[in-house]
Amino acid sequence: MHRRASRLDPTVRGLLWSSAAGLLFVLLNTLMRGLAIDLDPFEVQFLRYVFGIVVLLPMVAHSGVAAYMPLNIRGQFVRGGVHTLGLCLWFVAIPHITIADTTAIGFTGPIFIMLGAALVFKEPMRWERWLAAAIGFAGVLIVVGPKLSAAGGIYTLVMLASSPVFAASFLLTKALTRYERAEVIVLWQGISVALLSLPLSLLHWQWPTAWQWGGFFVCGFLGSAGHYCLTRSYAVADISATQSVKFLDLVWASALGWLVFSDMPSDSTLLGGFVIFLSTMWIARREARSRVA
Repeated sequence: MHRRASRLDPTVRGLLWSSAAGLLFVLLNTLMRGLAIDLDPFEVQFLRYVFGIVVLLPMVAHSGVAAYMPLNIRGQFVRGGVHTLGLCLWFVAIPHITIADTTAIGFTGPIFIMLGAALVFKEPMRWERWLAAAIGFAGVLIVVGPKLSAAGGIYTLVMLASSPVFAASFLLTKALTRYERAEVIVLWQGISVALLSLPLSLLHWQWPTAWQWGGFFVCGFLGSAGHYCLTRSYAVADISATQSVKFLDLVWASALGWLVFSDMPSDSTLLGGFVIFLSTMWIARREARSRVA
């Protein structure tokens, strides 16, 4: 099994890591939405990253602090600052938007990532990847469009504004993977975001209940595991090649939104999700054929 997995093409391994990250992040977003409904969003943001550090402490203790010291601490905090800005926008909007719509809006991120990867890292952008991204983005517009004219549409725009910021953060992550280990990047993301989020969290601090503390611990595990999988995907494959699989997250988000919050996916969400699914399956087949060729 191990030898078979080791023979997988880097693009396939990148897609598998990215797919695992997507599922973990949907679970994380569902839990954080529930916490952000009852607590101040910036407090949730701060505690989510504090517990992300907590769950990594056994690994740090086992390997030693020196093993987790970054080669470029300035780069870690620049990336953390950009990510914190995206999180501030995201957390303001998340209590007012369904998980399915949140996930669909997040799908605009790959468009910005692909553009940035082509401009900054000079990654090859084959026409299949551009077409898959365009079709997927069209599906996102089908999902998001009706919400923009409805009540609370401002929160949809705020969530949408977070996408290019997160894209910049992920591009910085890709740059860091050239000389930093995935574990180091994930740990210092937690440290930098927690420190930068602390002042905002103190503005409307409310002491969490025992169940909420437990929820934050689970958030810490899901977030750290998700960012680890995402960082591994960036390390083994072109960042643009791993983006198409993110569109499958809408399926998981719709299911969890219905199970946890009784959010029934709208017709536009289902139609857009179907379009996104088709684009994902198509690019996966094209990537497979290109590897054989």
